[in-house]
Amino acid sequence: MRYYIIAGEASGDLHGANLMRALLRKDPDAQFRFWGGDSMREVAGEPVRHIRDLAIMGFVEVMLHLRTVLGNIRLCKQDILQYRPDAIVFIDYPGFNLRIAKFTHKHGFKNIHYISPQLWAWKKGRIKTMRRDLDCLCYILPFEQDFYAHNHFPQAVYVGHPLLDAVSQYRQHASENSPIGTHSRPIIAVLPGSRKQELKRVFPLMLRIADAHPEYDFVVAGMSLLGEKHYQPFIASHSNVSVVYDQTYTLLSCSYAALVCSGTATLETALFNVPQVVCYKANPISVAIARQLVSSRIKYISLVNLILDAPLVTELIQQDLNFDRLNHEFALITVNAYNRQRIAQGYSQLYSILGNAGASDHTADAIISTIKQNPFQHN
Repeated sequence: MRYYIIAGEASGDLHGANLMRALLRKDPDAQFRFWGGDSMREVAGEPVRHIRDLAIMGFVEVMLHLRTVLGNIRLCKQDILQYRPDAIVFIDYPGFNLRIAKFTHKHGFKNIHYISPQLWAWKKGRIKTMRRDLDCLCYILPFEQDFYAHNHFPQAVYVGHPLLDAVSQYRQHASENSPIGTHSRPIIAVLPGSRKQELKRVFPLMLRIADAHPEYDFVVAGMSLLGEKHYQPFIASHSNVSVVYDQTYTLLSCSYAALVCSGTATLETALFNVPQVVCYKANPISVAIARQLVSSRIKYISLVNLILDAPLVTELIQQDLNFDRLNHEFALITVNAYNRQRIAQGYSQLYSILGNAGASDHTADAIISTIKQNPFQHN
């Protein structure tokens, strides 16, 4: 069967690659056309569009790049009509993907959305159009089950969290993973995000913490898709800071603590049992708009705290993300033994809630089942 897969961010690229492998195990004749990054490229060749050209976050940023966004939407629609896949698999990236899903539903394609948008947090109004446009919705957070049952979404299915697959796969090949290098001091992982905007707003403050703590080696989880030019100017004057590219899991596996930009990385850090401080700063206008739209019931931004429904890791957001606060919280995750133990116990509980790996296989089963229920008719 032919699968058209759309991932727009680094995390989606990782999960998309694992999903492709799962589909190949179950459908050895599978053919792929996709939007994604280097991980998906290793499985299925060149993408139609690379994620380096797609990762735009924030209301203001989207408006500034509106011409590019609209051009990508037009290209995607035309490309799908030409390829005529048996199913279209949308991985997260809802602002783009749900617009494409509306179009492909009208043209009779099978639509599967993997990694549900956070409707329970904001834009709940999307649920009506998603019920109409999606043949299957695969959600990954256990507490979402009650939400979809309450909102009468019969085609929603819980598949588990794909990061468990990614971490499990890494550990199975631990001996093959490249070492970070020799360090005489404890390593602090710095995960500044996968977008240029995040590097500009969060990264410099993280490096100020490195200057204040020469007793540690700070190692930055760089991404080659952004390029060295986005890291080297920041770290050039810091003697205890270095960058490794595309080795986030190897870095986390040997880190003593971490400074993490909010996002998927917060959960990845937890799965490696590394104490962390979560950092988030965005365009003030985008944040003001988001606060008007996000449900008042949502108390946290990190996946760790959201899943646990408790403030296990500290979140420093906007004005709270300043040197004094970050330096104080850094001490709590490095020299405060009680706090480190408290976080470790919370991570153990998090693992229990998430359960076992297998999201990629479960999603592949859901996709194939959805196709077989009413196969797309090729002309």
